[in-house]
Amino acid sequence: MIPIPHVLFVSVLVFIIGMLGVFLRRNILVVFMGIELMFNAANLAFVGLGRIPPVEAGIVPDGFSIVPFVMAVAAAEAAVGLALVVALYRASGSVDIDVLRSMKG
Repeated sequence: MIPIPHVLFVSVLVFIIGMLGVFLRRNILVVFMGIELMFNAANLAFVGLGRIPPVEAGIVPDGFSIVPFVMAVAAAEAAVGLALVVALYRASGSVDIDVLRSMKG
């Protein structure tokens, strides 16, 4: 069995990688992939914390029940994000985030 601190460490590491993808890249597809990584890191943390026995946690762990809702939000975000990427590409011919700033009007 994998220790809970190791699961949380991997979760934080994946979240940081996703955050770097969001903040350092200009391609909107990479930004959306970074957001998806951040959602998956949150899911991993929920599952990792849900494995804590109720005696140690002091509460009933509901980490496993939150995961389907986060997955549904991530799927909706992916669908809307992909539709926005397609619309941006059709309007400007590019998937660069800087193009969004110039499309005011």
